[in-house]
Amino acid sequence: MGDGFGRLRDGMARLAYGNPLYALMLGGRAPGALAVIPPDPWPGDAGDGSAILAGVLRFAGQAVAVDPIGEPNWRLPGASAGWLRALHGFDWMRDLRAVGGDMARRRARVLVWSWLDHNGGWNAQSWAPDILGARVANWIGLHDFYCASADDEFRARVFENLARQVRHLGRVLPGALDGERLVVALKGLVYGGFCLPDHEKAGYEALRLLDRELPRQILPDGGHVERNPSVQLRVLRDLIDMRAVLRVARAEVPESLQHAIDRMTPALRFFRHADGGLALFNGGREEEAGLVDTVLAQADARGRPLKSAPHTGFERLIAGRTLALLDTGAPPAPGLDRTAHAGILSMEVSVGKERLIVNCGSHPSQRGRWRAALAGSAAHSTVVIADTNSAEVLENGGLGRRPSHVGCERQESDGAVLVVATHNGYSKGFGFLHRRRVYLADNGEDLRGEDTLEPVIGATPTGQPFAIRFHLHPQVQPALIQGGAQVELRLPSGNVWRMRATGAVLELAESIYMGSGDEPRRTSQIVMQGHSGPEGITVKWALRRERKAA
Repeated sequence: MGDGFGRLRDGMARLAYGNPLYALMLGGRAPGALAVIPPDPWPGDAGDGSAILAGVLRFAGQAVAVDPIGEPNWRLPGASAGWLRALHGFDWMRDLRAVGGDMARRRARVLVWSWLDHNGGWNAQSWAPDILGARVANWIGLHDFYCASADDEFRARVFENLARQVRHLGRVLPGALDGERLVVALKGLVYGGFCLPDHEKAGYEALRLLDRELPRQILPDGGHVERNPSVQLRVLRDLIDMRAVLRVARAEVPESLQHAIDRMTPALRFFRHADGGLALFNGGREEEAGLVDTVLAQADARGRPLKSAPHTGFERLIAGRTLALLDTGAPPAPGLDRTAHAGILSMEVSVGKERLIVNCGSHPSQRGRWRAALAGSAAHSTVVIADTNSAEVLENGGLGRRPSHVGCERQESDGAVLVVATHNGYSKGFGFLHRRRVYLADNGEDLRGEDTLEPVIGATPTGQPFAIRFHLHPQVQPALIQGGAQVELRLPSGNVWRMRATGAVLELAESIYMGSGDEPRRTSQIVMQGHSGPEGITVKWALRRERKAA
């Protein structure tokens, strides 16, 4: 039904916007220059920029070879939706800027000119509101890199088309967009409205829509409603950019915008491991530590990392040098669950700057068989019953069947922390509730847990196989010891931890890690296997640091 509705909506859009009359309606007085030029403090990737100069476009986990001096195919058959979104959004121009020099600048101009030749008029894909919003913001924000010293013909063409894109964006928002993609589209309207002369009306309309949207998307604890740490990073960055535009335009920054930045910043710190990267929940990736640092610095908002994010549904246990992060919340609502995973009650653990227990991560494409594998419960450090996901993973994004209840309680005493969380994602299929108790001692060297499968009141569960998985970071070296009763975990620093369990059989198995990069890295996982009877079962496990002999 959803696909049918989407095709109907696309067909109606083609009728409304894909005709010569609408193209005339987008016409108007073209600006000759920007009214203000906003700052763009974000780093690019010089390696990716050099690849673009060599004719390799690497976006969304897909590398495509193109003519290094000619034009790309802007509607390349076989390219993923994510690759095309990235191509038309022009974030990659920052990578060319990172390379520097006239060659990179000229290549950026050639590609902008080519885009105008092939996409200057409305197109369902390249003029999708969120892609268009990203492009407008990038063309304006990177103006000094590719456009400032260009000839008059190039500049006139860019500004004329920018004005047309902004007029279209003002007509179609908010449309069917929600979540991060609506924020990106509104960012484009803010850039166009306050940076192009005589477009202030569009800018103030964007602020009106943003003022309405922020309380929906930014939860009271500062977390973003999509529950994805990478989305948290990107949305905060977009809000910082919008604030910067308003400041250089000497327009008042709405209180709702400043308040959202102030709340999102400690929540972003909440998701950080000590290595500077982010935790891997719901499609999030590590991200570059330097970019996270820059976003936090540009946010200019105080506030220590939260201990608990009850509205977003995460808990942070920290003691000594040990950090544990738990997903203790319900999946985002339909429409906001595009990248959501079935990783309920999953856990990540790091010691100092070394990651120990992880989730497997996500492929940059966020679609297809990679999504089916990496969004499944088995790719997370949590409990899986009968190889079944705790929520139904849809290959093209989103979740189907999902838990109706996820609950959490937290207690602290003398520096020690106990979190008890439950979910009923397995109640309908199997009649069990999953309850996870995690305790971190005050010295940070003793992490204990219990995973219990409890019969749901009124249900008649049958015995089921289960597995408790703890995926390990690729730099951790595991070994079964004590006749297979324990697992020794050696970190790169030489620190050693031991995992032991009662109520299940310990095994080591292969796993993969996709926290960063486009290619999976081989790693291992600890698997605690067993079989629950109809009365349920409790597995106790402990992870303790080994003291070195004197």
